[in-house]
Amino acid sequence: MTAPDLPSPLIRPATEGDLAAVAAIYSHYVDHTVVTFDETPPPLAFWRSRLDDLAARGLPFLVAEEAGRIAGYAYAAPWRPKPAYRHSVENSVYLAPERTGRGLGASLMEALLDGCSRAGVRQVVAVIADSGTAASVALHRRLGFTDAGRLTAVGHKHGRWLDTILLQRTLTADEGQEDEEPAAGGPGDEASAGEASAH
Repeated sequence: MTAPDLPSPLIRPATEGDLAAVAAIYSHYVDHTVVTFDETPPPLAFWRSRLDDLAARGLPFLVAEEAGRIAGYAYAAPWRPKPAYRHSVENSVYLAPERTGRGLGASLMEALLDGCSRAGVRQVVAVIADSGTAASVALHRRLGFTDAGRLTAVGHKHGRWLDTILLQRTLTADEGQEDEEPAAGGPGDEASAGEASAH
């Protein structure tokens, strides 16, 4: 007897009420994996600040809701703080551990790329920890990302030296949006990390 299928996830903008669930998902990966180079889970205040900052910049922060629960999230943050990088972002995507392997990451990423395009983003960069599993790299390649390089042994966590793999996707501007620019905000944050992106 097979388990009943869950309803299709609702992909929507994150709200403050989602942040405790977002923090809990991320904490699992901080504590138990090397896909993020954070070693201490950030407090809820960090996530409030992240949500507010990305909203001010017009950049997407999305969650996937299944049966009333947050099953994953994705966001795009500035790639680097200097102003000439303003059309480039780094993506992050994380899923609740029990929600992996069912296509939810691809659904989040597709919605995130759409949101980035609407925000005037031209380049999306993924920084993926080479943790020994190929799922995140494969997901990005399926979505049109191409290899941009590798940084060797730049991280050390859980007794391992870790490489990061760089992938990049160019977005095509929608008609009438060629001259739009992402909102200028505060300094960019280079600490984003995820199943899809790790610093």
